[in-house]
Amino acid sequence: MTVSRVALTPEAADLLRGLRDQHGPLMFHQSGGCCDGSAPMCFPQGVFLTSAADVHLGDLDVGPSENDPSGTVPVWISREQFAYWSHTHITIDVVPGRGAGFSLEAPSGFRFLIRSRVLTEDETSALATQEV
Repeated sequence: MTVSRVALTPEAADLLRGLRDQHGPLMFHQSGGCCDGSAPMCFPQGVFLTSAADVHLGDLDVGPSENDPSGTVPVWISREQFAYWSHTHITIDVVPGRGAGFSLEAPSGFRFLIRSRVLTEDETSALATQEV
């Protein structure tokens, strides 16, 4: 059983594809910062530098495009925040409203947000074997 820690709603995937057409390959970073709370921040890949202080949660598949043949959007979370959220599955969604000032969707009239649920016992067990 392969389990993912992250998912994407169809509406969020549509917005991501539009942003990718404008900005090229994208990435998310889920912080626990004070300014934008815990909003997922969308950046062009390579603009936000990750380090050992971050955990790669997984990749979202939005389909390949001319300027992004991989079609994947990596999702990262700060290691400190992951310690709190390691038992959850995160779904990135989009709602009307102004996005975070540094996130690419800010001028679009929409903002990304996360929805989370507790992982099942089976998912937790599968993740433990996947991450070994």
